[in-house]
Amino acid sequence: MMPTSRIPAVTGRALRVVAISDTHAPRRWKSCPAPVAAQLRLADVILHAGDVCTAAVLEELSGYAPVLAVVGNNDGPDVAAWGATPTLEADLGGLRVAMIHDSGPAGGRLQRMRRRFRGVDLVVFGHSHIPLDAEEGGLRIFNPGSPTDRRRQPRGTVGVLRIEAGRLAAADIIAVT
Repeated sequence: MMPTSRIPAVTGRALRVVAISDTHAPRRWKSCPAPVAAQLRLADVILHAGDVCTAAVLEELSGYAPVLAVVGNNDGPDVAAWGATPTLEADLGGLRVAMIHDSGPAGGRLQRMRRRFRGVDLVVFGHSHIPLDAEEGGLRIFNPGSPTDRRRQPRGTVGVLRIEAGRLAAADIIAVT
């Protein structure tokens, strides 16, 4: 598991995690859209599942809460230099979380993520821009979609996760456009 020194200790209440992906700056993300900022202001931790495209977005997000990020296929060397890694595993409030940008084809995704990230409770990913929340056999996979590049989706989205006592108490896809 990744060291969680950048993650605040939260006791006596739920940990609120905002998951975001595929911001595609500066083409799609000029600055944080107001509805996204409203969600980020309430975050204890922000997870960015890749395709940030410029580390400036990660710096901007860091103004709201600690950020953990993975590198996407469109990310430049500055994103990796910021600290984003190809994959990530962390303990968030007792919940074992993994993150990757591209989880591969939809077919067999849960089984593939279970093999890739043994012992985790939740895998957060991006790449498709398609929001997804699925669970099977104790593994939850979660794609927050994209807040700025909705492609064929009706709305831009982010994910909001609530972690209580080491378990995922809620996972919501929130429309932000």
